[in-house]
Amino acid sequence: MLNKFSKIFKQIRLTKWFYRAVFSLILLFILSFLFEVVYDIAFVLLVLLIFVAGIDIFILFRNKHPLSALRKSKYERLSNGDLNEVELQLQSFYSFTVNISIVDELPFQFQIRNFKIDTVINKAEAKSFSFQLRPVERGEYQFGLINLFVRSPIYLIERHIKIENNFMMKCYPSFLKLRQFELLAISNRLSELGVKKIRRIGHSTEFEQIKEYVNGDDVRTINWKATARRSQLMINHYRDERAQQVYCLVDMGRIMKMPFDELTLLDYAINASLVLGHVAWIKQDKPGLIGFSNKINVAVNADRKGNQLLRLQEGLYNAKTNFEETNYENLLSYTRAKITQRSLLLLFTNFETLSGLKRQLKYIRKMATQHLVVVIFFENTELKEVLAQKPKNTFQIYEQTIAQKFDFEKRQITLELQRYGILSVYTTPKQLTVNSLNKYLEIKTRGMI
Repeated sequence: MLNKFSKIFKQIRLTKWFYRAVFSLILLFILSFLFEVVYDIAFVLLVLLIFVAGIDIFILFRNKHPLSALRKSKYERLSNGDLNEVELQLQSFYSFTVNISIVDELPFQFQIRNFKIDTVINKAEAKSFSFQLRPVERGEYQFGLINLFVRSPIYLIERHIKIENNFMMKCYPSFLKLRQFELLAISNRLSELGVKKIRRIGHSTEFEQIKEYVNGDDVRTINWKATARRSQLMINHYRDERAQQVYCLVDMGRIMKMPFDELTLLDYAINASLVLGHVAWIKQDKPGLIGFSNKINVAVNADRKGNQLLRLQEGLYNAKTNFEETNYENLLSYTRAKITQRSLLLLFTNFETLSGLKRQLKYIRKMATQHLVVVIFFENTELKEVLAQKPKNTFQIYEQTIAQKFDFEKRQITLELQRYGILSVYTTPKQLTVNSLNKYLEIKTRGMI
């Protein structure tokens, strides 16, 4: 019995209306020193307050299990950098309408300390509440208790109910964006996301079939022998070359730890690599992955096995920068030893200065002798913001001068790569996925591999 009352006592919270009533009674008792008749009124009101509070406690604690709450998510995982919808389902077993404040114990990674939902639930009613969370780092996210603060129509006492609904969700690279690109790629609607349609130059040399001529077909592909046999125009039909190896080389050195919109450059590169791998799979190519810094951290060989996309996701899930200087010599040795077939290498990295590129350029050039290399690096958006401002003092003029120097060097990097016949993509982090995909589709369409 003692334990039961102790448990009830721990759940009792006094509302602001209770404190206001007590404060009013204190004022009345103070006034009773001046007016004796006020004392009797104050005493009656005190007894009434205790009685009503007792009734409030009784009706709130009469049910042993007054409420049930369940936390659900549409997906079993969180998508990094995207808005993920989480749902709270609440069921009331009270025989009257209650006011409820819901405080969910969200994972510490979100750093949300003011999460609260206020609602009213009628007799035996069920309600659902949806909210969105945006994770900005991969890893495990542990959800805690669901705290319910329940008030009856009397509104003097509040019951604190803790519901254990502990569960853990893993945050993976952006699979929501991946699904979006996948659906649009299948329906040939990638242009809605900014992916350009590239005009085909000539045609692929991979023969697929002979078919009947229809208006709009290239007359240069007419098969005259088949036309003579069938007595109607027949053409050779070609398709894009398939089963080509497409590797995403992701720099995991310290330079990729630079943040943008709460995500690191490494996270943007990982999300883009996952989308590229998926679209390459749809295009019948063999996606692969190499993550490197001072050593080879992650390696997934290019393949078209049924679990290849899952292997890419798992390889990217725990990928982190180790704050070491990137070793391109190791990368060159690994690609020479492991990638024997001419492949498309999409190198996600970042160079802030021309001298930084020149230190690594000899290794990139050697890779380009065996493979088609595309260097994808990032535009510094903060520099653009500084350059767009109108200077008001000497210090701001100095800042703009330095910003112009760095911006000029970024453009020089592109020219230096072009000088040696190396393709490049210079993009903002936000447009990384679209611009990288544009470059892949351009290379694919023009048969450059």
